[in-house]
Amino acid sequence: MQAVSQKLKGIGTLAVFACALFAGAAQAAAVLSSLKGDVRTVPAGRPASPAALNERLQPGTSVFTGENSQAVIRFDDGQVVALGQNTNFKLTDFSYDSAKPAEGRVVMDLLKGALRAITGLIGRANHQAFALRVPQATIGIRGTDFLVFVESNPGAFLSVNNGIVAATNNAGTTLFNAGQVGAIPSNASLPTGIAASQLPSGVSGAFSELNGLGGLGGLSGGAGGGGVVAGEEIPTAVLVGIGAAAIVGASVRDSGTTTTHH
Repeated sequence: MQAVSQKLKGIGTLAVFACALFAGAAQAAAVLSSLKGDVRTVPAGRPASPAALNERLQPGTSVFTGENSQAVIRFDDGQVVALGQNTNFKLTDFSYDSAKPAEGRVVMDLLKGALRAITGLIGRANHQAFALRVPQATIGIRGTDFLVFVESNPGAFLSVNNGIVAATNNAGTTLFNAGQVGAIPSNASLPTGIAASQLPSGVSGAFSELNGLGGLGGLSGGAGGGGVVAGEEIPTAVLVGIGAAAIVGASVRDSGTTTTHH
């Protein structure tokens, strides 16, 4: 009887271990791969605590960076997000199956501060599955490497290193191609292209610091690869931020941004 009991106990242990492995594979997450200064995490329903290198971030987790602090987050699908100082970021929703990347989903919220995002396999396989939400707009992508800065006043700014960004709010949608910079004063103001020289000094400095971070990977074309050439037709999917309206029939032009008013 004792031998049978030990055998059953062993089988039970293996079953628990197998279930744990399955749960880990089913629940995608991200990892804090680099930390500098004061970085804190707030998992859903738990108090804030100092972040740890290689800490797993489950959906619902917020990340806060303090003065002169930075964090780099690597997602299971290869996406990379770098956070600048004094930033409030939330991984709102993230699901990923390596066998079915097009069925994944990424929703992030940037409430304050600066980030640089480089698309992963989810954004590459299904553009509609990616959304970066800021108080002033919802940002959708296509194979993109871009930066965003948020303040309550004067609003949000973005800069595109590679690919296309579609910024959508109550006023309409504006497309930004590689090398373009935009301003979004409020949710009621149409996102507008501006010259890089018009960026406030604090925003320009934050973007320069994030662009200067090494080891992010995929910088020559974003993790989604490729980029978009001028004149290429933009699929409707690019123009559909999660929860945002679809704008059909727009295309990138050689100069300036493409805008559509609601």
